[in-house]
Amino acid sequence: MSDEPAVGLVVTGIGTVGAEGFDFRTALGRHGYKYLPAASQYFLAAAKRALAQAGPDALEPVGPEERGAAVGTNSAAVALHHTMDRTVTATGAGDLSPVTAPYFSINLFGSRLATEHDLKGFNLTFTSPRVAGLEALQNGLRALAAGRARRLLAGATEEALPEGEPGADTSEAGAVALVLEPGPAARSRGATALGRVGVRSFFLPPKVAASAEGAERAAALLRDALDALGHRPDRPLAVTAVLDGSPVGEAVAAALDGKAPGEGALGERALDGRALGGNALGGRVLADRPERVPAGAGALEPVARVAAALAAPDGHPHAVITAAAEGNAAVCLITPGDASAIPEGEQPMGVRQRAGSR
Repeated sequence: MSDEPAVGLVVTGIGTVGAEGFDFRTALGRHGYKYLPAASQYFLAAAKRALAQAGPDALEPVGPEERGAAVGTNSAAVALHHTMDRTVTATGAGDLSPVTAPYFSINLFGSRLATEHDLKGFNLTFTSPRVAGLEALQNGLRALAAGRARRLLAGATEEALPEGEPGADTSEAGAVALVLEPGPAARSRGATALGRVGVRSFFLPPKVAASAEGAERAAALLRDALDALGHRPDRPLAVTAVLDGSPVGEAVAAALDGKAPGEGALGERALDGRALGGNALGGRVLADRPERVPAGAGALEPVARVAAALAAPDGHPHAVITAAAEGNAAVCLITPGDASAIPEGEQPMGVRQRAGSR
């Protein structure tokens, strides 16, 4: 094992891919990719772009057993499963393509990435509704902190849902990938540290969210997450909330706005002094008014917002918050910029595309 420290991880590469106009031959090469499912192609292309930004020597200093991958997805396999079902019911399982049949397992959508880049430390797949991409970051960082690896490729990938599938009208298709490595290693090879990320996930039961105490409970969970991630309440914080109209999403939105359920979320009442009240996020000072982004039917948009925050020039810490109707929720704290510029005590612990646009 390398004696590089696993703490102080920074993002050194970001890759994003959208489905519109995507051509695997241009993005990946003319041979060897034709029969891969679209979501696998997207993630391979996003990882290729992220590694190009991180530099050709991003992975080379450590051995294959010290490189890990983590990917989140909700709908990567849905279209393929529909095709398989039609084949089995129409002519029988014997007519399934031997090239695509293995992809009945969602865990294989990231396997080609591990093969191409010799990632033998671990290869994880997460599927929790909406938070899967952030959970990939969270658990990948946790694995590196535990010494399981020294380099991480993590992100999310989605394929458009078939017509008629629930959520098809807000389908996501594309991928986002991040390269993470120890700050000292990045500096030693002259790479640019784009910032740090830390993720905290939690569960807000839908029945609780829909109750009179829903916003209060959501606010407490958000405060706890930001505290655990090391954010100082007196440091300006930008907030992006990727939420749907479910009781869970509305409870989180109401907490951000300091309102009771039913009063509206992120609505007309202005934030006094740009600060969220003590019943919301513990009096944290906001860099600007919280931005609410409509959630798509997948786990891609929150990770895309993390990538955008890392690329932002203002340097404010940024919280990307998301939640699903099922109760899954997560907060990602992003601190853009060189790791050496991040104050002590604020070290995190650990493209949306409409359906049919391909």
